[in-house]
Amino acid sequence: MPKVLISDKMSERAKEIFEARGIEVDVKPGMSPEELIACIADYDGLAVRSATKATEAVLAAADNLKVIGRAGIGVDNIDVAAATARGIVVMNTPFGNAITTAEHAIAMMMALARQIPQANESTQAGKWEKSRFMGVEVTGKTLGIVGCGNIGSIVADRALGLKMKVVAFDPFLSEERAREIGVDKVELDELLRRADFISLHTPLTDQTRGIIDAEAIAKTKEGVRIVNCARGGLVVEADLKAALESGHVAGAALDVFEEEPAKENALFGLANLVCTPHLGASTDEAQVNVAIQVAEQMSDYLLDGAVTNALNMPSVSAEEAPRLMPYMKLAELLGSFAGQLTESGLKSVTIEFEGHAAELNTKPLSAAALKGLLTPLLESVNMVNAPIMASERGIDVSEVRTDREGDYQTLLRLTVVTDARTRSVAGTLFGGDRPRIVDVKGVPMEAELGAHMLYVNNEDKPGLIGRLGTVLGDAGLNIATFQLGRTDSGGDAIALVEVDQEVPADVLERVAALPNVVQAKALEF
Repeated sequence: MPKVLISDKMSERAKEIFEARGIEVDVKPGMSPEELIACIADYDGLAVRSATKATEAVLAAADNLKVIGRAGIGVDNIDVAAATARGIVVMNTPFGNAITTAEHAIAMMMALARQIPQANESTQAGKWEKSRFMGVEVTGKTLGIVGCGNIGSIVADRALGLKMKVVAFDPFLSEERAREIGVDKVELDELLRRADFISLHTPLTDQTRGIIDAEAIAKTKEGVRIVNCARGGLVVEADLKAALESGHVAGAALDVFEEEPAKENALFGLANLVCTPHLGASTDEAQVNVAIQVAEQMSDYLLDGAVTNALNMPSVSAEEAPRLMPYMKLAELLGSFAGQLTESGLKSVTIEFEGHAAELNTKPLSAAALKGLLTPLLESVNMVNAPIMASERGIDVSEVRTDREGDYQTLLRLTVVTDARTRSVAGTLFGGDRPRIVDVKGVPMEAELGAHMLYVNNEDKPGLIGRLGTVLGDAGLNIATFQLGRTDSGGDAIALVEVDQEVPADVLERVAALPNVVQAKALEF
């Protein structure tokens, strides 16, 4: 019988589910690190919230541990790398608190609109400042949602129920999905220009960090109100403070901060600011939901080997793993290649399996391709949740199997349709396990992908190779490999250049400015 330790305070429903499934369970919240290390070897599973620290030292003592389940989203308290090295699956529950977080954002918006926290403080102090707290209606106002995935779409639904107009910016939101949920999909600048309220629901990535800064705020309406219940770091706090003090931003409501716990912050004390201490997921219902989910997921894995919402393990059986692993690497590389080149909303993805690849269990391969495709713009993407994230954004995903062999015994092709264009990339395995690109946008070529790559799409005219080499040489970038391909003389051409260092932004700009260059992108693998 498997044995599980619940080491943090958690809903009783978790214990009940484990026991109902025939799993022995101990509940021991509040243990010291030393106490946890002393007993962890007795358990097959560890269920935690945020208090328990599953450190490398703890995991080193966990001789029998097979799975760690986090009742919630963040796994900062779990050493995922150390768990992976020891073969311990790490799961979370990314969707159990979506409604709670969305409702908190709506509550914060209403608090801003009617200055409720300030009016409450004033009234309880014995003042009766009725004329001081003049509010605004939300009915008929425009809510701009930045990031319209699971939580953002729930916020949109609630706002539409309040008779608001909703515009949304999300590169992965398709036009069809936008129509389905009743929002107007727009670019960020248009959202900033139109919105009376702005609510952030995007992950914190290199692309979204500081997305609301002084430049963005300058594009907003006078008197806009900003809500952030997503991630600290999306808003540049110094720029927001200046805008609140000037009155350009009428009010802001923040549940998250650049540094947490936020016991001190330059924004604190501003009269037009509403703050809460990261309460987005803090409701009884959300805590019950995540406890139920983590218990069910861990039970499924310990009893049946099923993997759900794993951060460090693909959905692959032990028998399939040796054969599938090279193909999974190829699929993820193809996805990452396409994802890093995608600059507009995704509409559909087709994954084709030809020859030997068509005989495999293709589900993990498709998941690996989606993980690679979505990772450049989304956080916490793994092989399990990538299909869910694609579905939430209205991205149509399809598989095509072709048993016959073409030019290669085995081939994977990824075709991505966006709002702007259709792009395909194909690859095969050389030597049985070495991924190689063999076709990009119908341009045949053979290239292995190194850590740092430069992709150049250009018109096939003389002089490009020399000018490109000069730019890279002047920048001190050493070329490791240089692969070329073209459709026909004078037609579409592509260069894939592996360099020894990351391509700086200014060098990329100089490459993009070369004559006949259509697109230039720095790719990282």
